[in-house]
Amino acid sequence: CTSTTETDTGHLMDNNFGYTRELFEWCQRRQVPLIYASSAAVYGRSGGFRETPANERPCNAYAWSKLLFDRLLRRRRHALTAPTVGLRYFNVYGPNEGHKGGMASLPRQLHHQLREHGRMRLFGGCHGYAPGEQRRDFVHVADAVAVTLWFLARPAMSGLFNVGSGQARSFNELAARLIAFHGGGRVEYRPFPQHLYGRYQPYTCADLNGLRDAGYTGGFRPMEAGVAQYLEHL
Repeated sequence: CTSTTETDTGHLMDNNFGYTRELFEWCQRRQVPLIYASSAAVYGRSGGFRETPANERPCNAYAWSKLLFDRLLRRRRHALTAPTVGLRYFNVYGPNEGHKGGMASLPRQLHHQLREHGRMRLFGGCHGYAPGEQRRDFVHVADAVAVTLWFLARPAMSGLFNVGSGQARSFNELAARLIAFHGGGRVEYRPFPQHLYGRYQPYTCADLNGLRDAGYTGGFRPMEAGVAQYLEHL
C-alpha cells in the first residue's frame, strides 16, 4: 500500500509489514538476496535524514508500517542467511506511474492540472513554511532504478540506504518549471488540510553519506533536468 494517507492500520500492517516479512523469511530459508522498498516517510518531521534510529520519527500509519520492517531487519542483520537491502526512496517521479492515481508524483499531478485547468493547486502555509515553500527531495525514477540495479549486482551487501537526489526543492520552484515548459499558467494556494496536521512531511532531503560509503558513485539529475525530461515524456 503506497498511500501515505491510508488510515486502515490493519490493511497497512498486513500489506506493508506482514507481507514483506513473509517474503523476507522465504528468502532467508532459501538463501535468496532481497531488495525491498522502504520509504523516506520513516523520518517524519525529525529534520535529520541519515539512516539512524535517532532520525526515525514516523508521523503517519504508512510510515510506521515501513519502519517496523526496517527495525526487524536491524534486529536480524547479524544473523542473516541471505543479504537484505532496504532502500528508502524519497519523492520518486518519472515515466510509468499513471497507475498510482492520487499517489502519483507531484510533477505528474501538477502537469495535468495545468494542462486541464490552466492552474496548479499547492498547499498554503503550514508547519512554519510560507505558501508553496514546502520542500521535497525529488528523485527521477531512472536514478532510483540505477541505485537499485547497483545493489542487485552486489548481493553480498545488507542494510538500509537512502535513495534521493540529496537536494530539497520547493513546490514553488517545481511549479515555476512547469509554467515555463507550458508557456503560461498560474499557481493557486489552498488551505492546508486539517486532517493532515501532524501527519505530513513539509521537508525531506536525503542524506547520501551512507550510500556513498557503500561505494555508490552514480549521480542524480537536478530537478530542472529531470522534470524537463519527464514533461517531454508526458
